[in-house]
Amino acid sequence: MPVRRRGAASGAGGAPISVSTVRAQKKNVDVMLETTGTVAALNTVDVRPQVSSIIMKVNIREGQFVKAGELLFTLDSRNDDVNVAKAKAQLAKDEAALADAQRQLARSKDLMAQNFISQAAVDTNQTLVDSQKAVVAASRAAIDGMQVALSYNRIVAPAAGRAGAINVYPGTTVQPAGAVLVTITQLDPIAVAFNLPQRDLNDALAALRSGGGKVNAILPEKRGTIVGKLQFVDNAVDPNSGTVRVKAQFDNASNTLWPGAFVNIQLAARTMTDATVVPQAAVIQGPRGTIVYIVDAQGKATARAIEVVYAAGLDAVVSGVQPGERVVVDGRQNLRSGAGRGRARRECAAVGRQCGCQRGQRWWCRQ
Repeated sequence: MPVRRRGAASGAGGAPISVSTVRAQKKNVDVMLETTGTVAALNTVDVRPQVSSIIMKVNIREGQFVKAGELLFTLDSRNDDVNVAKAKAQLAKDEAALADAQRQLARSKDLMAQNFISQAAVDTNQTLVDSQKAVVAASRAAIDGMQVALSYNRIVAPAAGRAGAINVYPGTTVQPAGAVLVTITQLDPIAVAFNLPQRDLNDALAALRSGGGKVNAILPEKRGTIVGKLQFVDNAVDPNSGTVRVKAQFDNASNTLWPGAFVNIQLAARTMTDATVVPQAAVIQGPRGTIVYIVDAQGKATARAIEVVYAAGLDAVVSGVQPGERVVVDGRQNLRSGAGRGRARRECAAVGRQCGCQRGQRWWCRQ
């Protein structure tokens, strides 16, 4: 931040005036686009059952943070347990029949080698073995299907996040098309969605192509600022509002940002390199244009016309001032410029420096 320096400058009529000055600085300045955004979760999942059943146990609390795969609800699985047991028993039966068919095939091959039976008998036993292998494969697939049905009785978190309100209790009958059991909302990282005017679209796209421009989320009640990155620019401009939808992503380990909340957004669209920066308090807007007072090495204040290229916060990027020059911040109200009037003006023009001003300058003169 510029350091203020107190000193004396020549004011109206040449009398010394106490002023505070700072030196113009050269630095890189981010051009910020400001708007209001809405906090939105990157991932929100409504948890529903995949089978009709009864809730046996609720394994989480409302508002609890859960990990992906963590058990949320346990359903009544007795019927599916029985079906899995039956399928396993059927598989054991089919495997026993396959083992018997394989033994019959082995004996028939021995008998054929001794010319006791024909090749047709061996082929019949081979067909029986192949058929029984298919039966065993079908039984194993049936068990896999039963295991899938059984797994539906354990409802787990599809993603990490915070559990919302729980809408069921033990004993509640649930169905796939019924009410949502709970909603899991991802809070870290989190997104902020906002709209930008069409005129700022190119700047936003340039920031996105460069790897994601810096985005500041300013929290209400002066609770601080969170820095994130631009992640998404919509592929169309809304013809009704003339704006484009944009999203930025923020780390939110401390849960500072909450879905649905409003925050002020500053998007760094581009960076002004080696810009000349002065305090906005030094800039004077007058009827003849924008000026600052420059104090030279002799302590003389001179009005200089400038152009404010960009203003942000307490600083202003200007042209017309060189880095290192001293500009007046406090006391500039006593350094007035303007046209003289009446007799004082005529004496200044006629006498020249006797009243403390020079020809051609617009300083107030004393009579």
